[in-house]
Amino acid sequence: MSAVVVVHGGVWAIPEDLAKASVDGVKAAARQGSSVLKGGGSALDAVEAAVRAMEDNPAFNAGHGSALNADGEVELDSIIMDGRTLASGAVASVKNIANTVSLARAVMEKTSHVILTGRGANLFAESIGMATVPADELVTENEWKEWDKQKNYVAGVMEDFNSQWAHDTVGAVAVDSDGNVACATSTGGIRNKMVGRVGDSPIIGSGAYADNLSGAVSCTGHGESILKVTLARLILSHVEQVNGNT
Repeated sequence: MSAVVVVHGGVWAIPEDLAKASVDGVKAAARQGSSVLKGGGSALDAVEAAVRAMEDNPAFNAGHGSALNADGEVELDSIIMDGRTLASGAVASVKNIANTVSLARAVMEKTSHVILTGRGANLFAESIGMATVPADELVTENEWKEWDKQKNYVAGVMEDFNSQWAHDTVGAVAVDSDGNVACATSTGGIRNKMVGRVGDSPIIGSGAYADNLSGAVSCTGHGESILKVTLARLILSHVEQVNGNT
């Protein structure tokens, strides 16, 4: 079977002066994931590598470049899922961790849980020796400017998906040469969200889902809307219905 990785850099109206950085960023992430697969790595390894590349790129709203909440802080959410075993790990409302997708994988592989949040997630990161970064290092100058201008969340959501500076969740899906699929999603959330708000991204079946029997999905968009329909699992349900009728 041919190994494939597909990445997305989020749903937003990319301004002309960020278009090249965004396109270059998703290409670099795809190359990173593809390199893992070509080297014999698993789909799980590939999606983690691809999402890490976008978390490290300030052009995207994940890790470096994340949106600020109502208090002007970064709170990060991530998920990763193995379609071979249905194992999944996720973190929500995490601070000071640049690569939360790797923290999510550690939750999956090193704990008996699926999701850790807030202080607990950060304490777990500390316990496994995961490096932290200064909070300001995760925020771009443009994000500070936009956050300072836009203090109303509801109005901001309406503007964000049509504005020059709103940017969104990143993610990746992959299938490896053994036919195993995986997915990963990572985000800084929506600008001016309430402290502690968690959207769809770290929620299994909403922000992401992977199952060897049907496929893999990584979502991006308005989290509250995605949560209402458990979009990732809903998409795969439709795929299963189509495949069952052919």
